[in-house]
Amino acid sequence: MRRPIKHSRQKLAAESQRLVNLAVAVAQSSSRYEDQCWQQQLDEQVIRSLHLHHQDILDGATEHLLQKSPNGYEVLAETMETVSTSLQFEHEGKPWRSLLIAAPVLAWTRFEIASGPLSADMQQQFAHCFSNVLLAPDARLRLLPHLFSIEQLPRQHCETFALLEQQTAVLMQGKTSQSTPENPPTVPFLADVRFLMAVVAVPEGAPLFRWQLSAAPFDTEKAKDAVLKEWTEQTENLLHRLIPGCNTEPLLPESYFSACREADLRIRPVSLQSAVYYLGETFELHPDSIRAVIAGFRHPDTPETGDEVDEYRIGFAAADKPEILYGVVWPLYQPDDKNTAVQFDEAGRLGGEISDLLRECGIVDIIWQNEIYDAEFCDDCGTPMFADADGELVHPEAPDDTPAPGTAHFH
Repeated sequence: MRRPIKHSRQKLAAESQRLVNLAVAVAQSSSRYEDQCWQQQLDEQVIRSLHLHHQDILDGATEHLLQKSPNGYEVLAETMETVSTSLQFEHEGKPWRSLLIAAPVLAWTRFEIASGPLSADMQQQFAHCFSNVLLAPDARLRLLPHLFSIEQLPRQHCETFALLEQQTAVLMQGKTSQSTPENPPTVPFLADVRFLMAVVAVPEGAPLFRWQLSAAPFDTEKAKDAVLKEWTEQTENLLHRLIPGCNTEPLLPESYFSACREADLRIRPVSLQSAVYYLGETFELHPDSIRAVIAGFRHPDTPETGDEVDEYRIGFAAADKPEILYGVVWPLYQPDDKNTAVQFDEAGRLGGEISDLLRECGIVDIIWQNEIYDAEFCDDCGTPMFADADGELVHPEAPDDTPAPGTAHFH
């Protein structure tokens, strides 16, 4: 979720410059005390921008730091995530803190992947799982009554903070929740992520998650693994009812941005595997008769540095035909993603995570296009364009009588 926003700006606004200066000061501090002093001022400045819905101020500072001070960028990006998902407030004369959390569910199928409102019964049962499996005893929970797709999640920090404030008030003060705006339609995919979202509140300083109750020697990794195992067992039947006709894998519910980032990374290999299964089931193509074409793509607002790539796109075709039948986008989120996704050995042979996964699925006809393409989309339907075996950008085209992937209803 934390991907750099890349737009060219002529001059920083004064508010953005203050954020830049404070983030650099935190990055350059030489003691914990100095660090805390600068961090408090940075937190307050970010909160001010969030309250005023000045996302452009935050974005301007982030873009500037990305180019001028990578360490300062990391400080500001982490601060924006932390402050927009965690709220300090007073309740009945005592300090409290609330946190926006997300519970991702990986889902893959040849049918439609469900999303939408949760029934009262589903809300109650999932809330029970949250409280009994995930949360510490003193935590209060407000489960949002909706199963979200990626397109329906808040994307900007100001939107995230507004949602946190609203739902915290609903949780703590019994206020009536504002009417939920109409959610954008969900784009059908063979593999996608669905999210349960909640706001959790505890008295200031109290543990929020169950793994925080671990005794010495405080092996939180082991404690989290145990919580995830129990969470998976407790939600298995609920997810089969909530997302019918799908294979599902729940991930560990955590802070909103952390959970979304983990889901982004984990859905990529599932998308490739689902594509191969879809081609076999729909077109009766055995993996050894499928050709995969891999190419790197650059977004229009990414500076041209020669080898900058924002995502890889993998187009699939029958090995004996030129038409791209289906495509998968492999986005890059972290600096190392590019090198781990596509690699070449000393002999120039293609390797890396993408080609390794394709070979595990049985595909041996893999073409690498060495050109970096502009990330183009279909003007009519918004579908990404993919490179074919000849290096031309094309729209994935299935025969006219083929149902679109991910649109069949499960009965």
